[in-house]
Amino acid sequence: MKIGICSDHAGLDYKTRLISYLLGKGYEVVNFGTDSTDSCDYPDFAHPLANAVAAGEVDGGIAICGTGNGMAITLNHHKGIRAGLAWNTAVAALVKEHNNANVLVLPARFVSYAMANACVRTWLATPFAGGRHQRRIDKIEA
Repeated sequence: MKIGICSDHAGLDYKTRLISYLLGKGYEVVNFGTDSTDSCDYPDFAHPLANAVAAGEVDGGIAICGTGNGMAITLNHHKGIRAGLAWNTAVAALVKEHNNANVLVLPARFVSYAMANACVRTWLATPFAGGRHQRRIDKIEA
């Protein structure tokens, strides 16, 4: 499975650590930046990730910024992207199970790295439930 990942400066530490974690678990990882702690603009990294997910170049994505909101708002402007913001494992499971989120968004300034990692593990392991949830996704995509 190929995972795209991006962050702004606020999410860089978690992104770097998550890349190591994912590679260690056998995932292929595509890094869309940033690779600096210098202040930067999250859309510069969210747009390329969203384009890659929408085009099927990666199987899913992870985006990290301070609150997660900037990344989520930017990502969700792209057709075919369902970016879900998660701050605990219950929410990480539900964004996949109910919303079939193809990008997980994490708020680096509001969760520990251990929780961010747990959210990623949960999101990757949770299947989409389909059924009535598919009907809702179809309405989002319409």
